[in-house]
Amino acid sequence: MSTIPTGTYTIDASHSEVSFSVRHAGIAKVRGQFREFAGAIVIGENLADSSAQATIVASSVDTGDAKRDGHLRSADFFAVDERPEWSFTSNAVRSDGNNLVLAGDLTINGVTKPVDLEVDYNGSATDPYGLERVGFSAETEISRKDFGLTWNVALEAGGFLVGDKAKIGLEISAVKQA
Repeated sequence: MSTIPTGTYTIDASHSEVSFSVRHAGIAKVRGQFREFAGAIVIGENLADSSAQATIVASSVDTGDAKRDGHLRSADFFAVDERPEWSFTSNAVRSDGNNLVLAGDLTINGVTKPVDLEVDYNGSATDPYGLERVGFSAETEISRKDFGLTWNVALEAGGFLVGDKAKIGLEISAVKQA
């Protein structure tokens, strides 16, 4: 793995993505994104001194279906009026060869649980405006129930309408701060 340039970076939301997928009716995946989020990444001289934090505006959910998005914003799921923001704060970074793991606390719906993000460092570059950037891809899988997201409907043929496991994916471009 190449060395990640040290410094403090701000996530560039216009060139980044926070996405998710969850099984629907046991036969397909529904995918979505959160359109509003922010965060910072600190890369230390030693990898163990690095950290990341981020916030997501829960009401910015976008699955491409306005009716479904409205249901997700409701008390059945995200209850965005009571809990408008989600967060992630790292507490450890470790390397396993070419793999990075960012461990931290994820808060969704007011419930905080530990998660491990599997991270790929995609490199660094100076953009045409002279800004130094780093890029990362990350993913994890969570249980919706662990975060109090328990709404569901039993299917006549067995199983449930909404799967418990949700995959979270991140594509991050971050700009070095002066």
